[in-house]
Amino acid sequence: MAMAMQVEQQQGTQEEDFGPIPIHKLESHGISANDVKKLEDAGYHTVEAIAYAPKKELIGIRGISDAKADKILNESQKLVPMGFTTATQFHQQRSEIIQITTGSKELDKLLQGVPGGASSPRYLMYGLSGQDVLDNVAYARAYNSDHQSQLLLQASAMMAESRYSLLIVDSATALYRTDYSGRGELAARQMHLARFLRTLLRLADEFGVAVVITNQVVAQVDGAAMFTADPKKPIGGNIIAHASTTRLYLRKGRGETRICKIYDSPCLPEAEAMFAILADGVGDAKD
Repeated sequence: MAMAMQVEQQQGTQEEDFGPIPIHKLESHGISANDVKKLEDAGYHTVEAIAYAPKKELIGIRGISDAKADKILNESQKLVPMGFTTATQFHQQRSEIIQITTGSKELDKLLQGVPGGASSPRYLMYGLSGQDVLDNVAYARAYNSDHQSQLLLQASAMMAESRYSLLIVDSATALYRTDYSGRGELAARQMHLARFLRTLLRLADEFGVAVVITNQVVAQVDGAAMFTADPKKPIGGNIIAHASTTRLYLRKGRGETRICKIYDSPCLPEAEAMFAILADGVGDAKD
């Protein structure tokens, strides 16, 4: 799991009113510092995280009663817009989303840019040294599916302290294939996976980060496979399919080239592009 910090272009000493609201803001709205500490210890680091949470999760925190949960939710939802807005306003917000380049012009054209988070007066800077890039990437390795979910809580705490633009999970499903076995554990596996993916979606909304996950495939071995041009299918079932906005299918080409195809998307037409993995990173395929 890796997170890329967004490099800011400084514009004088002007303060920017952007990003999630720190959870300590609730102290000025009638929530005690002790209760705020309990929420923070439970993995809630922003007011948005509280506002998006169901009441039963807050009641499950030791020391948070039913009445306290109601008050915390009420105060949080006063600070976080959660009602209806006009399509014009929503379109304006989407049009101001920054774009992250992949390194390949053809791939960027196919994807029409990779959305990098909510509207912000910050810019991605290029021409950085390798050391600068490494210093702005946080990395952690998950050793089981529970640990993978715990890392998201740590990521949430880090995002509350610093501005990040991209969260990458490679792979979202690999650990579930070993931690859960057989059809007897299928329901438990899918429910755990659903909670993990829902947390990812919440982080995307809460911190305005782009989320990219990789997935594994499995070969179809039933009778219908012989009539299918490509017998491979993604694992995770409908749960991972429905949690993903745009799904891409990557396959190997000749040499260093790779082919990316729009597998499913609500806004991008079905198409494919060729790119290359070069010594200096992702780039356009050479003719």
